[in-house]
Amino acid sequence: MTDSAKPNTAVLLDGKAISGQVLGELKAEVAAYKAAHPSFRPKLVAMQVGARSDSSVYIRQKSKACNEIGIEFEHVQLADDIQQSDLDAQLDRINNDPSVHGIIVQLPLPDHLNTKHVVHSISAEKDVDGFHAENIGNLSKRATEPFFHSCTPMGCIELLKRYSIPVAGKNAVVVGRSDIVGAPVAMMLTNLDATVTLCHSRTQGLEDKVRMADIVVVAMGKAEAVRAEWIKQGAVVIDVGMNAKDDPTKKAGYRWVGDVDAAAMLRASYMTPVPGGVGPMTVAMLLRNVVIGAKRHFDASSRVKIAPSALTLQTPVPSDIAIADAHQPKLIAQVAGELNLAHAEFEPYGKHTAKVTLDVMERLKDNSDGRYVVVTGISPTPLGEGKSTVTIGLTQALYAHLKKPAFACVRQPSQGPTFGIKGGAAGGGYSQVTPMTSMNLHLTGDIHAITAANNLVAAAVDARCFHEATQTNMQLFNRLCPKSKGTRKVSAIMMSRIRSLGITAADVDALTPDEIARVVRLDIDRDAIMWRRVLDTNDRFLREITIGEAATERGMARKTGFDIAVGSEIMAVLALTTSLADMRARLGRMVVALSKQGVPVTCDDIGVTGALAVLMKDAIKPTLMQTLEGSPVFVHAGPFANIAHGNSSIVADRIALKLVGAPPGEAATPESAGYVVTEAGFGADIGFEKFVNIKCRASGLVPDAAVIVATVRALKMHGGGPDVVPGKPLADEYTQENLGLLEKGFANLRRHIENVRSVGIPAIVAINAFATDTDAELALIRTLARQAGAYDAVPTQLWAKGGAGAIELADAVVRCCSSGSSAQPAADGFRFLYDANMPIKQKIETIAKQFYRASSVSFSDEAERKIAQFTESGWDKMPICMAKTQYSFSADPALKGAPEAFDLPIRDIRASLGAGFIYPLCGAMQTLPGLPTRPCFYDIDIDADTGDIVGLF
Repeated sequence: MTDSAKPNTAVLLDGKAISGQVLGELKAEVAAYKAAHPSFRPKLVAMQVGARSDSSVYIRQKSKACNEIGIEFEHVQLADDIQQSDLDAQLDRINNDPSVHGIIVQLPLPDHLNTKHVVHSISAEKDVDGFHAENIGNLSKRATEPFFHSCTPMGCIELLKRYSIPVAGKNAVVVGRSDIVGAPVAMMLTNLDATVTLCHSRTQGLEDKVRMADIVVVAMGKAEAVRAEWIKQGAVVIDVGMNAKDDPTKKAGYRWVGDVDAAAMLRASYMTPVPGGVGPMTVAMLLRNVVIGAKRHFDASSRVKIAPSALTLQTPVPSDIAIADAHQPKLIAQVAGELNLAHAEFEPYGKHTAKVTLDVMERLKDNSDGRYVVVTGISPTPLGEGKSTVTIGLTQALYAHLKKPAFACVRQPSQGPTFGIKGGAAGGGYSQVTPMTSMNLHLTGDIHAITAANNLVAAAVDARCFHEATQTNMQLFNRLCPKSKGTRKVSAIMMSRIRSLGITAADVDALTPDEIARVVRLDIDRDAIMWRRVLDTNDRFLREITIGEAATERGMARKTGFDIAVGSEIMAVLALTTSLADMRARLGRMVVALSKQGVPVTCDDIGVTGALAVLMKDAIKPTLMQTLEGSPVFVHAGPFANIAHGNSSIVADRIALKLVGAPPGEAATPESAGYVVTEAGFGADIGFEKFVNIKCRASGLVPDAAVIVATVRALKMHGGGPDVVPGKPLADEYTQENLGLLEKGFANLRRHIENVRSVGIPAIVAINAFATDTDAELALIRTLARQAGAYDAVPTQLWAKGGAGAIELADAVVRCCSSGSSAQPAADGFRFLYDANMPIKQKIETIAKQFYRASSVSFSDEAERKIAQFTESGWDKMPICMAKTQYSFSADPALKGAPEAFDLPIRDIRASLGAGFIYPLCGAMQTLPGLPTRPCFYDIDIDADTGDIVGLF
């Protein structure tokens, strides 16, 4: 920078001109970054306590400068009598707002507030003033770098750089030792290799020290404290001070002077003017800090950080719980940090589990989605074929071995199977969700919340029947809409019911007797109550019970029963909801009974909807956990797959897809694409079909690939092998090579491949290999699967090796998702199996004939009656959720392989209006399992000395 100067006077260090240059450069930098990254929006928040006029002027100046260069600016003005705790809460809110990249608190603060506390309460990563102790402290260490340099000191250094003034090796004197200017500028000069002396008002021999200085920086806040004659000839003077000095010749009665006598201009080589020197640079450096912070945040948060946890594999493989106990998971705060979740976006439940708020969806709504992969399976044996293990192991392989952003989304296990036959559902071996004990037990209490909500509805239904049977219309009205001090209280949900009945009276006291009767009497047909109680325990003796036997219920006994908690419609609602408002609306639509006139009675009619939403307000948030190899996992919802739709939540999938997706305007390349692996329950004829036709229809999401899990054991069973019975040793056919049995049973897998491809999704077969499987058996499955149209078929060893045992599978998934079309292309892209507007019978027959290969469907008289009733009620436009056995394509669990030309019997049809589907019952279906002779709980215990759980799997 050059400048014309009068003879024998210093060159002016023109802060106004330089700041203009800096702001122009920042404007271009912000525009260029926004062009490359459309979602980049730097933001500064200025907090002002009170309304001091000088502070307001500074705020307006900063707002104007922000607008000129493309920085969003928010002015938070607070009352001057605000209490410290309220100010702290405001700061905490802004600190945790990921859209804010810089925070300043306009000083001075009122005397009742602790200024030092406030300054240090600003996050160091958003402290664009550079006042935080962490930023100041890191400035003083050569091995560390602060998030931000203090603005005024940095402005001084920038002036030196812009005028090409050498600093290294020079003697510099800084007069003034404040944390805001003096101390930081001394450290900055030191870091530029100057020899620095830091002085202050009590420094002995101050004049002599200044006389020796090549560079003088003065920030004392005292007018003309440094005399002109102290300045060494040719020295550089940076005057930070700005003081009002009386001057009757000026219109204002004063003029601005610095901390250095202006006559020093005759001795210095360069000197800042006052005003127009350092002052303008402070604002420019502030905005530079905001841009630096915004870019740093954007770069750090635009991609998931991959930080695998190491596995120590052992042979033989220990028990699941032994592996889990030996593993030390990352703290959940670290997992959340790697996902770029703000502190306010996750709520820890202990050290290794957290709830994630739905605010994340709003923040990331413009992100593209990652790749979406669904894991399904063949028709299983009663032992299960390892879908959860493959889901977790595949995610571990993508994340820890292929270094891809990867997320698993799985259902929460029911405690029925955990203590019954099957055990938990956290995966197995070295492919597990951890801590597996938490996942398989209470976790964050979502199933308990569902149980409480479900049983509140059941209690409300029976109570309403009781009260309507024992009270007059007016008694009911006065209790449902009580009067207090002459004013009748009508709850919002009761007013909603009044309006839904077409009653428009503004004053409920003006209702006619007939209108009152319509409002207060639901007139429930007690033989048409559809709602049953639930619990999360396998208890066969609660399948059918009689309630209302106490004398106080006055002959109100009736037969009912319990279902398993995860079979509750509320669980299905949780899994299919898209927001809190959507969940509340779905809960309100749930039909619990019919009136004696055949009119559906809903939760809204009973008045319980708001209470249900309150009970479920935390359950709607997905639970964040991790795998053994450190990849993130959402555990959320757990609807049964045979009596419900059997998939984890839409909310979890959506959040995960956005977290591993790309910011707006940025295309995900095959190298950078993230992956979400979700699991559909049981075989592809059940969980996958419902994933496509119910879940994807509700979510609008389209899967990129499907992984079908198969085992040699299950295929041999479908080929005619002996029954597989839990608790009994496997027959020799399953532990010895038998290619003939295997090839015959492959018909089951072939049909699942055909079904997956028929809806436009490429199919990859994951062979969950066991130690007894031979190379020839695995090779046969690969060959037959590829011939059947699978994109690939890959043996895996996820149980024994974790992610390392699924690298080939992960490679196949990446290739399949990246290619846009498979080697064996699925026909014409993704589509639903049926149009939801088709008649109910036609939808059922489409599933039965196209997916199951039934030749006919027979409907019982009850099913026929329900179809007519549902159609008349307008419920016929919902998708179908078939409730049938998981062990066969048919309704007969003994009919293995790939049966054809069978009849599918529909014995009953029910409606879940809240969940949004019709579910036909095929054959006899148990909605509450029972305990076997030797349940899993025989092996589960606790070490009384350590508190460790043993025997869980």
